Amino acid sequence: MILVTGGAGFIGSNFVLDWLAQSDEKILNLDKLTYAGNLKNLSSLEKDSRHVFVLGDIGDIKLVSRLLVQYQPRAIINFAAESHVDRSIHGPEDFIQTNILGTFRLLEAARAYWNKLEVHEKQNFRFLHISTDEVYGSLTQIEPAFTEEHRYEPNSPYSASKASSDHLVRAYHHTYGLPVLTTNCSNNYGPFQFPEKLIPLMIVNALAGKPLPVYGDGLQIRDWLYVVDHCSAIRRVLEAGKPGETYNVGGWNEKPNIEIVQTICNLLEELYPGSTFHHLITYVKDRPGHDRRYAINAMKIERELNWKPAETFETGIRKTIQWYLNNQQWIADVQTGTYREWIEKNYAGLQ
Repeated sequence: MILVTGGAGFIGSNFVLDWLAQSDEKILNLDKLTYAGNLKNLSSLEKDSRHVFVLGDIGDIKLVSRLLVQYQPRAIINFAAESHVDRSIHGPEDFIQTNILGTFRLLEAARAYWNKLEVHEKQNFRFLHISTDEVYGSLTQIEPAFTEEHRYEPNSPYSASKASSDHLVRAYHHTYGLPVLTTNCSNNYGPFQFPEKLIPLMIVNALAGKPLPVYGDGLQIRDWLYVVDHCSAIRRVLEAGKPGETYNVGGWNEKPNIEIVQTICNLLEELYPGSTFHHLITYVKDRPGHDRRYAINAMKIERELNWKPAETFETGIRKTIQWYLNNQQWIADVQTGTYREWIEKNYAGLQ
């Protein structure tokens, strides 16, 4: 069994589904089910005994310690995080609590559990921490892409909190010998992404005839990684990554935000002949401290672990749009609060 934290979130739920589609190894899924966590992402596993869900917080060290002793996982994969930059600007404390203190307490529980394992299990155990390229800061148009040796220069409360968690993970390896791995990924997109992030927000707003808000001049550049490719990279790092190492995971798809929005409009107009969406593009005031460019150099993971993405942006974005078109009820539920009411009803008193 492996323990996945945050396994009901966007990337986490995609990983759980992908893992169980390819393996019979069980997953213990620990998730706090905040606004972006959604068990309906995993509805296809409702009667699958390979998926064990526990409602809880990585910051609850007593709970995590009990689960580790009870289920004896061979690995922990930590997806659990607050991850939206805008939310971190307006309310940074949640990011400090989850991303820093939560990771610290998870590491403490993992260290205590790992120390008591038999020699063979101890050697094979892994703690895989999922992080972001945003810890590296911002690049100019001409600077080379981020490598694993790039200096950390976080510019938002979110990226600062993730940088802090990365440093804690590194410290637990060098101080205590805990066999950790860290991945720093570029912008993910794909099924089940909460519609506050750029791509799902544009799809959802366009379908509703609402404005498509673009920050500043829209020329901020990001590298885009299809979430299923990210999942395959995580599996590969868990399988063959060297303890103590960091691996950058990117999609080799650097594109300015405005091009992303225009591509979504083009594809929707292709799918709905006679409709127009470009007129909905609306430029809004740029957010504070908005990083200009992120770019991932993913040569290390390709060279050392023989991994590279299977999807181009063109194939990935088409799959993503089709998923949102096919899952209108999922969108409606996360937007109207139906999902929150369902959680409160079904999990009352379990926290």
